[in-house]
Amino acid sequence: MSLLSAARSLAAGDWPVFGGDAGGSQYSPLVQVNAANVRDLERVWEYRTGDSTLQRPDAVPGSFLATPVLYEGTLYFCSGYSRAFAIDAVTGKERWVFDSKPDMQDGTAKCRGVALWHDDERSTGGAACTSRVFMGTLDGRLAAIDRLTGRACDDFGENGFIDLRQGAGEVRRNELVMTSPPVIYRDLVIQGAKVRDNQRADAAPGVIRAWDARSGELRWAFDPVPAGSPSPQALGAPPGQRYHQGTPNAWSIFSVDEARGLVFIPFGSPGLDFVGGHRNAGGVDRNRYANAVVALRAATGELVWHFQTVHNDLWDYDLASQPLLLDIEQNGESIPALIQATKMGFLFVLNRETGEPIYRVEERAVPQTAIPGETSAATQPFPTFPRPLHPLGLDEDDAWGFTFYDRNACREKIRAARNDGMYTPPALDRYSIQYPGVAGGQNWGGLAYDPQRNLLVMPQNHVVTYNKLVRKESVAFLPEGDYTGGYSPNEGTPFYISHEILLSPFGVPCIAPPWGTLMAVSLDSGEKHWEVPLGTPRDMVPGMSWFPWFPTMGFPSAGGALLTGSGLAFIGAALDNYLRAFDVHSGAELWRARLPAGGQATPMTYRADDGRQYIVIAAGGHAYMRTTPGDSLVAYALPAP
Repeated sequence: MSLLSAARSLAAGDWPVFGGDAGGSQYSPLVQVNAANVRDLERVWEYRTGDSTLQRPDAVPGSFLATPVLYEGTLYFCSGYSRAFAIDAVTGKERWVFDSKPDMQDGTAKCRGVALWHDDERSTGGAACTSRVFMGTLDGRLAAIDRLTGRACDDFGENGFIDLRQGAGEVRRNELVMTSPPVIYRDLVIQGAKVRDNQRADAAPGVIRAWDARSGELRWAFDPVPAGSPSPQALGAPPGQRYHQGTPNAWSIFSVDEARGLVFIPFGSPGLDFVGGHRNAGGVDRNRYANAVVALRAATGELVWHFQTVHNDLWDYDLASQPLLLDIEQNGESIPALIQATKMGFLFVLNRETGEPIYRVEERAVPQTAIPGETSAATQPFPTFPRPLHPLGLDEDDAWGFTFYDRNACREKIRAARNDGMYTPPALDRYSIQYPGVAGGQNWGGLAYDPQRNLLVMPQNHVVTYNKLVRKESVAFLPEGDYTGGYSPNEGTPFYISHEILLSPFGVPCIAPPWGTLMAVSLDSGEKHWEVPLGTPRDMVPGMSWFPWFPTMGFPSAGGALLTGSGLAFIGAALDNYLRAFDVHSGAELWRARLPAGGQATPMTYRADDGRQYIVIAAGGHAYMRTTPGDSLVAYALPAP
């Protein structure tokens, strides 16, 4: 299915790709469910994937974060244990299940979605695999599945799979995983992958690759180091290694502009997140494309432009959200634009043909590292439109607590730390304040765009991270080789890193709520249109359960918003088990429904064959956020006529 066909499909009431369209708008023009009748929504079916009951003693904890796609009356999606599903869009009845049988003893059990491809050259005749579902796995493979039968496409790669470790040199067990769906450009399947954070300086390569959708043949690869860098073999790599290790990776969702033949890649930081003195080892600049939006020729992988949002990242400020593609009116001219949300609460608005900022971006001086052998950038880029959406640091007067005791304890923690405002680098043998924290600001939930109202809607986290570097000789290891104190190994550097959330003695954040919000930003004014707390403590893990009531205080979230043509914003994402609907005009909550588990996924919507508009969300929880686990896909609709 071409992207043009996908755009027409969305206009007809489908949801053909992860973000609704190839530019990630997370918007549907459907209006059947509106502000007047949204309170009448009812649960019409619930599908259980069975992941919760898998009898696998070796399985890592799973998260169900998928956003389904819809094609010809069928929903396609994946679960955290790398299983793909096809179910009827009206009834939720299962059509097939595909199990990739991954190695699950270590790694990340997440899958945010799948991608569909249709073979126009073989669209008739009933041949197998003329329409395919592509899914990444938690053990570093790319699978091709027959969309109609749920069987592996044996003509793709090796028996339907490509091993993404090929050409990567030494890759440790489940170090390289695919947590987000690939994107499709014509007959190419383009993918990135997540590389486990903070393990080693020479971590698995962050290469971006395009595969032939029919055969699985490698068509191009973008190794994120500057042209002319010493080859891996010049650095002592074995002959079969084609890509540089320790480079930035792109684990989130890509965007595609088919008309211009461009694919846009949101990169993270290289190798290790909180130390950077090793990043130019061997004369290879591993920072060049780190934390940058990179535009490539989709047909060839040729670099077109890149824009870096953080220089020499020491804060895990990787680009977690899908680049949003839209057109912006400026001085009577329509400009093809890209908006990149960041964990810093910044929105960078770029010309997607050139990568140049459409509005002024200022390079401002920032604090510097005091650690010998470490490096930090002298300046960082700050957008001026929209203005930063998150506070740029905090001081001891921002300390908060329920009593004088915990407030003073928080104040002492802040006072004792290195705290020079935003971009305070990690300190040695002393904590430093990082605000926004490693989860943002914005995270992978991304931006939703309402073209009728020219509004962006997004969740945002307000959590302080407390970081500390220590010299390795000062930390004792347990006999089995694990490390104490919550430190990450950081192999290849002299330091371990400890990073934690800044909490009071009562286990609550040291700053005043809300700790998570939903906001709308006007692209006409560049200002917040509204901002409201998102989430209650109702389903919090022990430690927060002593709340005697369930106020809407606002809690951290994971997942994004869905917007509809009727002016509604649907979102789960928060730590409680609810799906909510908000008025896009005012931010007022209009409806909420209990979910069977945590809804840390982005919902989607479609018009089914019975004429009704459905809203669907995965409710299976997020293992790292310790939300209620489960394995349900839940659909809501208005009562049948």
